[in-house]
Amino acid sequence: MTDERAERIAEFIEPLRVRPGSKVKLGRDFDPRFKAGMKKRDGVELLRTGVSLLAEYQERLAAQDTYGVVLCLQALDAGGKDGTIRHVMSGVNPQGVRVSSFKVPSDEELGHDYLWRYARRLPARGEIAIFNRSHYEEVLVVRVHPEVLLRQRLPERVLGPDLWDRRFREINHWERHLTDNGFKVVKVFLNLSKEEQRVRFLKRIDRPEKNWKFSAADVRERRRWDDYQHAFSEMLSATSTRWAPWYVVPADRKWEIDPQYPDVGEEARKDLLVTRRRLEREAPAGAEADPYASSRPAPDRR
Repeated sequence: MTDERAERIAEFIEPLRVRPGSKVKLGRDFDPRFKAGMKKRDGVELLRTGVSLLAEYQERLAAQDTYGVVLCLQALDAGGKDGTIRHVMSGVNPQGVRVSSFKVPSDEELGHDYLWRYARRLPARGEIAIFNRSHYEEVLVVRVHPEVLLRQRLPERVLGPDLWDRRFREINHWERHLTDNGFKVVKVFLNLSKEEQRVRFLKRIDRPEKNWKFSAADVRERRRWDDYQHAFSEMLSATSTRWAPWYVVPADRKWEIDPQYPDVGEEARKDLLVTRRRLEREAPAGAEADPYASSRPAPDRR
């Protein structure tokens, strides 16, 4: 019997799917503010439906013990990967889910091939593995920063102009191997605009409870925006396959949560103010220097 909830979600996400074989130019083909004509209350209801459906599917996944799921999340800084994990996975059993965040590789990891550390975090049958950043970092940050590639100690003969095409091909083959063996690969790119990233960085500076989440390195990385947009476009074009397609999710709009966050020291606050001024100077013509600051209510001085 067809599940109407699943059909509704499938219909909603179809425009977000990167058609295998298509040539993607991210800024042209996918709008970071796309809403599909849906109001926020409709989006909230659809999320609840999806969470409920995912919880049911997880039970079947664990009971059958034949298939596994790998969810790959990619985005630029402030793209909303952590929030996506919290919201979408809020209804699942945490015993059957493992989240892996891939940071700078260790010496041990650099002593192996570039897919080794990701293969070690794959799920068992009946489980879901979430990659908060994934093996696609190897054709993104490694491509934008050649010095990272040099640390991988590759043979000189492979460092030619066809390196990235070869990696795209190797990743496609690896994902085909996984799907052929019962492990579904789901790939989501959270598409954030440059202006929205600037505003979110300012929010992290302006709100003390979010200071802990900000790093000046994020702003330095922002200077490579065009390089990343090119790398993302190439990645989406080359690795959206029939067995593991990409979904480009508009990320400029998101829900907020408000738990308590750790405080930061005085020196860090000074650095935040310096960075804030730099981001304000980057405001495009006609945009407010700091939209978040101007929208905050005035402090109560009674």
